[in-house]
Amino acid sequence: MKNKIQALWLGVILSFFSSASLLATPESAPDRLRGEGPFERLILRSVTMINGEGAPARGPMDIVIENNRIVQIQNVGNPGVPIIANRPKAEKGDKEIDLTGHYVLPGFIDMHGHIGGSHQITTAEYTYKLWLAHGITTVREPGSFNGGDFVLNQAKRSAKNTIAAPRIIPYFGFGLGQKEPITTPDEAKNWVKKIAKQGAKGIKFFGTHPDIFEAAIKEADKRGLKTMMHHAQLDVTHLNALDSARMGLTTMEHWYGLPEAMFEDKVIQNYPLDYNYNNEQHRFSEAGKLWMQTAEPDSRKWQEVRDELIALNFTINPTMTIYEASRDLMRERNADWHEEYTLPRLWQFFQASRYAHGSYWFDWTTQDEINWKRNYRRWMTFINDYKNHGGRVTTGSDSGYIYKTYGFGYIRELELLQEAGFHPLEVIKSASLNGAQALGMEHEIGSIAVGKLADLVIVEENPLHNFKVLYGTGHVKLDQNNKPVTVGGVKYTIKDGIIFDAKKLLGDVRSLVKQAKDKQHDG
Repeated sequence: MKNKIQALWLGVILSFFSSASLLATPESAPDRLRGEGPFERLILRSVTMINGEGAPARGPMDIVIENNRIVQIQNVGNPGVPIIANRPKAEKGDKEIDLTGHYVLPGFIDMHGHIGGSHQITTAEYTYKLWLAHGITTVREPGSFNGGDFVLNQAKRSAKNTIAAPRIIPYFGFGLGQKEPITTPDEAKNWVKKIAKQGAKGIKFFGTHPDIFEAAIKEADKRGLKTMMHHAQLDVTHLNALDSARMGLTTMEHWYGLPEAMFEDKVIQNYPLDYNYNNEQHRFSEAGKLWMQTAEPDSRKWQEVRDELIALNFTINPTMTIYEASRDLMRERNADWHEEYTLPRLWQFFQASRYAHGSYWFDWTTQDEINWKRNYRRWMTFINDYKNHGGRVTTGSDSGYIYKTYGFGYIRELELLQEAGFHPLEVIKSASLNGAQALGMEHEIGSIAVGKLADLVIVEENPLHNFKVLYGTGHVKLDQNNKPVTVGGVKYTIKDGIIFDAKKLLGDVRSLVKQAKDKQHDG
């Protein structure tokens, strides 16, 4: 009986992705035409540096990169006056860029970035260029539901820089590639061994029974694989966030499983008696009431869960951005970027539908939005409290659903972390070094430091003052003549020492969207 129940649940998960067409392979990215470099020697002159480690901005600085490594970071003076300090000397053949007045940050890490698929009619090129145009140089691909072979191929091509794409860290959804659901601990171990040999870097779980989960986690740890989990509501009574962290899970996604670990007067969420999980309006409407069923902030139960998770070195990747339409649907429907940057079939996928995942606007009410606003307040309170007591919080977007367009959704996550109470420097740390630590890559990426890879974001405006200057659509303000002007947008994204002009990448995306609209119109 136990194995039948396990098979039933795992079958539900696999069939969900199959029915949503997430297993369909999208069009691969074309060979790289954009980007200059890497150069034998690249010198960035007179930048104001935000290093990603929590240090305040500093400049002017010269940064020297050889091939793909930062080899020198030199303080060259004081802002607002001529530079008189000794500077790294340029040699014949060096590439120099004068970046006076510009800000440089470490490349951003999206810890929850789906490439997209045929259900949304998106292409890898579209997704990658939007990511790069918003400073994202590393993406953890959670689940590889386009197929493991496809994602591994894209990861290898990105590593060789034969495509214009961020670095891709492939995590396989638990059971990916299996003809039948995994129903025993031994089957779980064998599956983990297989995907490790194939080249997966981690596993994404949605929920399974504790004995199977524990076997997979132990084998993953033995094989050097990281783990992440969306604590699906169908199985959270078996494993909440604290349960899975105790067994060795390294990262939780979203927030499911965390409120359940802090229930004081119940074990199961207070579902209405006519609730049906497959009705996504039921699912998300009731999810918006979940945080208010937990222990009060700073209560004993709250503190116990928080402190134990921190002691376990557990990472929270909240992806607040992906649920934001739940608290303000009109805002997300009318975002500035949809007209030029959202593909028509992706826009269609966002519309209310009983078939499409995340399109749960059957009859979304004022009260639903109020519930979600309350939900966010307590959720944000926990995230900020977790960070303040030493817990690791990272930055992910989960774009491609719920009115979130790739790249733009990630920048919105930075704003939401600030809303939660993070200082902008803490936000940047969550977007860079914290993600690198969670991936076990902090010696290679995540901050601007000598010896690390040359993954950098360059902006003409101060992003600490206003994260809106990172959006591809820029930020509108009045100039000295009382006229509106658009400023900002990432200027350059440097990944593996290759300089990508963000504006040109955005131009490519606008062309892709226009072509898709013209084709749709002609059809």
